[in-house]
Amino acid sequence: MNLIYRKATKKDLKNLVNLLANDELGTTREDTSTPLNQRYIDAFYDIDKDPNNELTVVECDDELVGMLQLTFISYLTHTGSWRCLIEGVRIAENYRGQGLGSEFIRWAINRAKERNCSIVQLTSDKQRPGALKFYEALGFRATHEGFKLKI
Repeated sequence: MNLIYRKATKKDLKNLVNLLANDELGTTREDTSTPLNQRYIDAFYDIDKDPNNELTVVECDDELVGMLQLTFISYLTHTGSWRCLIEGVRIAENYRGQGLGSEFIRWAINRAKERNCSIVQLTSDKQRPGALKFYEALGFRATHEGFKLKI
């Protein structure tokens, strides 16, 4: 596969929302209506202007087939190190199971190393057992119990 990783543009936004909505959990929380919900546009601009956030897409043969967001976080713990948070990982349905997701995560880990991060972390919903196995196969370990509070 000829993969190209690049910064997402506003032109990609509708495709990105469709990727986020194309799974069992995303169908209940994303809004794929037209015109695009303004909240997505606002969030895109917030991410785009923040030097510690990167919204990245992967293309295969000129087709957008995946996305993820990296957030670089400075911490006092671990001797004042940086962490990279990986969120919003999606691969187009017809490209899943071909190793593209593994390549994309390895690319993200390398990007974290370029930014001098000492830890890469992510969360995955417990309702996605396949995703949990996927991340474990890449070397991630469930070392902490995560908590979320919707407000």
